[in-house]
Amino acid sequence: MTSFVVYIDGAGEFRWYLLAENGRKIADSGEGYRVRQDCEDAIRLVKRLVPKAKIDSQPRVETLLVS
Repeated sequence: MTSFVVYIDGAGEFRWYLLAENGRKIADSGEGYRVRQDCEDAIRLVKRLVPKAKIDSQPRVETLLVS
């Protein structure tokens, strides 16, 4: 079953990630939240917006800078 997982990171902030049915992480919060409620609100926002999301088919070139 696909599920959101809320956890506390090394800085003591709440984060979430989304697990696919095969157990792999397919998305994450990308930022920490000091308050759990804010983290859960972000999950609800993602759940509401995802059905409306479009696929961006514009080709992109990404450059990895290594120093």
